[in-house]
Amino acid sequence: MQHYGKWLVAVVLLSGVAVSGCAKSSEFNSEEADNGAVAKVVQVNGIDHVILTPKAFQRLGIETAPVTRSQQRLSVPYAAVLYDEDGEAFTFTSPKRLTYVETPITVDHVAAGRAILKRGPNAGTPVVTVGSAELLGTAHGVEEQ
Repeated sequence: MQHYGKWLVAVVLLSGVAVSGCAKSSEFNSEEADNGAVAKVVQVNGIDHVILTPKAFQRLGIETAPVTRSQQRLSVPYAAVLYDEDGEAFTFTSPKRLTYVETPITVDHVAAGRAILKRGPNAGTPVVTVGSAELLGTAHGVEEQ
């Protein structure tokens, strides 16, 4: 499991997001909802998808913005860019409502609050600009410090 620092622990704990175990279904069933699960991680084609309940989505205040293309370059709001412990950049994309996927990106440079990408998701793909830290904690769990 990767270590993301004490700041992430505080953010996730304050957000009140509870993580249930990995499951096969991409929807919440009544048993999961009754058990208080608000998020789960599901593998689809070997890729983890974080799936939130509508209540968790609202509580976290998740916001997205589309990837844009200008002058043949893709860009995202810099708020959508996260870095792992090795300094590799990624963002959370949203392939469908309430579903979020960690997606690697390569940042060329930052200008006017936007990350100009060498590589990233297609133009129009929604990327998370608010709530990424909580999604990261949900995707990777929170280690005891």
